[in-house]
Amino acid sequence: MIPAPLPPQLALAKVGKVYGGRRVLADVNVTFQPGRIAAVLGPNGAGKTTLLGILSTLVTPSTGEVRWGGERLERGSSARARIGYVGHEPGIYGDLTAAENVALFARLYGVPDGATRAPALLVRVGLGEAQRDAPARTFSRGMLQRLALARALVHDPTLLLFDEPAAALDPAGAAWLTTELAAERDAGRTVVLVTHDLSAAAVADQVVILRRGRVVFDEIRPGGFGAGVLRALYEEKTRG
Repeated sequence: MIPAPLPPQLALAKVGKVYGGRRVLADVNVTFQPGRIAAVLGPNGAGKTTLLGILSTLVTPSTGEVRWGGERLERGSSARARIGYVGHEPGIYGDLTAAENVALFARLYGVPDGATRAPALLVRVGLGEAQRDAPARTFSRGMLQRLALARALVHDPTLLLFDEPAAALDPAGAAWLTTELAAERDAGRTVVLVTHDLSAAAVADQVVILRRGRVVFDEIRPGGFGAGVLRALYEEKTRG
């Protein structure tokens, strides 16, 4: 039997972004590997959200490029269909049920069995007990985050991007998220999360810290960093 090819690495080379004459990112060189969770940290205005936007192809860099394997990752790229994105705002259709939301995005991605996949995905993200006929507008913020993840997984992406994934989650929800992120990493996906929450980032085995649009720290530790070490690193690299 021929083994399945490994997912490609995601590499940023000299990536910069300027908005209206203001530099947001400068000379960012970072590589994200499959089978790892990478946490991108930094204070407000450091460029984290812009970096995530570039990885999702929603933002075009002013300089440099992003390559995913041998392909340039950009708006219109065929690789975009292999990206799952969970934003800070869940972006759920409030008048649709949970299953209808998942099935809708399955159709948008051309997944033929989306309607049948939806129940299993909802169970996976902890929404199996949600009322089947309840519109999503009646859900709590934490439930919407779970639904956003189910929607992001419906087309079986190889790259998962998260913007503040722990926002509005209670302690039980945060613990569930940690387990889910680890499961996605163990499935061989590349997982990148942007967060202010150092406890949410503690699950990461790669940490990238941005300060004023530049990478000031980038390291991989397969065993993880630990909350205390991570906090000390963050305070050291973002001081001043």
